[in-house]
Amino acid sequence: MAVLSLLCLSGGQAYPSGAPTGACVDMIPRHMGVEPQTSPPPYTLLTNANEFSPGAPITVTIVGPAYRGVLLEARTPGDTTALGSWQMPPPDTRFLECSGNPQGAVTHANTNVKGNSTVFSWTPPNTIRPIYFMATVAQQRTVYWLDVRSSALFRASPRLGLAAGTGSVTPGRTLLSSALCWLFYKTLL
Repeated sequence: MAVLSLLCLSGGQAYPSGAPTGACVDMIPRHMGVEPQTSPPPYTLLTNANEFSPGAPITVTIVGPAYRGVLLEARTPGDTTALGSWQMPPPDTRFLECSGNPQGAVTHANTNVKGNSTVFSWTPPNTIRPIYFMATVAQQRTVYWLDVRSSALFRASPRLGLAAGTGSVTPGRTLLSSALCWLFYKTLL
């Protein structure tokens, strides 16, 4: 009876050890009786790049006031599937299995304060679609923002005409490219 009374007095359930897998799709915390903030979020998701290459890690930082709870995923526009794989979670965070991927999301492991020094590392899959990072960030149990997004990252274009590892144009490829352009131009005339 005492346990039931405490549960009723607490106003419901919170998840101090991380988001449940049921939050993967809509990213809504299951904080009973609490609504998300309607004001613009004080958080920004910053990445170390504006394009990605499959297998090349990207870092993501949640910039803003200190926070206690988080759910962070990578997605493509129009899809709720968690993409890629998060790498070694920073202190006070852990993996959350989303979309059947054991490393599909990162969430808080406790309610310790996290801040701008918490940097997440993510490895992109082999996709040609643009991706973005999406987060729910909670300053505390009763104060949280949904749909905090990064800018879109686009797949890096292959560097045509560049010698591998040198960053310079090779004479053979320059001549070949010039010849192909000349032939294409001649066929248009």
